[in-house]
Amino acid sequence: MCHFVGDENQTIEIQFHFHPFSPILEVQMFIFVAFLLMYTGSLIGNATIFLTVWAERSLHIPMYFFLANLAVLEIFYSSTVAPLALVNLLTMGRIPISFTGCGTQMFFFVFLGSADCIFLGIMAYDRFVAIRDPLHYTLIMRRRLCAQLAVGALVLGFIVALQLTVLIFHLPFCGHNRITHFYCDVLPILRLACGDTRTQETMIFIASVIILTIPFSLISMSYFFIVVAILKIHSAEGRHKAFTTCSSHLTVVLLQYGCCSLIYLRPSSSYNPEMGRVVSVVYTFVTPVLNPLIYSIRNKELKDALSKIMKRHLLN
Repeated sequence: MCHFVGDENQTIEIQFHFHPFSPILEVQMFIFVAFLLMYTGSLIGNATIFLTVWAERSLHIPMYFFLANLAVLEIFYSSTVAPLALVNLLTMGRIPISFTGCGTQMFFFVFLGSADCIFLGIMAYDRFVAIRDPLHYTLIMRRRLCAQLAVGALVLGFIVALQLTVLIFHLPFCGHNRITHFYCDVLPILRLACGDTRTQETMIFIASVIILTIPFSLISMSYFFIVVAILKIHSAEGRHKAFTTCSSHLTVVLLQYGCCSLIYLRPSSSYNPEMGRVVSVVYTFVTPVLNPLIYSIRNKELKDALSKIMKRHLLN
């Protein structure tokens, strides 16, 4: 545990303070409203996707199983960051977070964010199987395999998050503890430590390769084979449907991996706090609200299922 020793030999738990986006109250209020709208939109959108998949039997196939799981992950992922960020926007950063609270927030952020990235990789594999071998799709992507892949993503995310959090929060913290961010992210907290951080920096890089580079490489390979398989489809309508199905997933992938790579797949010494904070807004607020919009607008089956459920409830 990292604590602060005062003049009277009393141990005081460290508290971290978040740096406001702007010293101007009006700007803070504008950002607060924007964040609140995005957070509310992400909760409603992702909950709608999950409930639609859960309620409609025709959507009980692997593709929508993974989409429903991703929606639940997005709800918890954004909820790890948004509430405290909104409170600090209202109070100009005057509400501190305890040492334990900061460690807990970092753990869940890394855990859910890592699982989110792995799920996107699994979904690319699922689309690859569906397009490459549609006749054997249900035989290959059995319920048991889908459940194993989902649990595997959560377990890997949990292990990475636990190791990173324990390593970083065993460092000594002294001096000022103002975080140039709106939540307890890995690199901003690491910059506040006053010990040797080389081990932690190496671990962050290894974790980033595991969570970002490897899944993204697999996604790229899957999409190469997907494009080859789509081009072999003789029907123009079939090609269009396949491209539409995959383009929504690819849009989410590029947003998520692109922004995360800008922050984590570079030397810690080159980390820019201001740029890091702006880019983090994309994958903590923008992506969670865009996911349901992208998937629902581009997915006819999902829209039809939602429409059917709404009609059913209105008639009852």
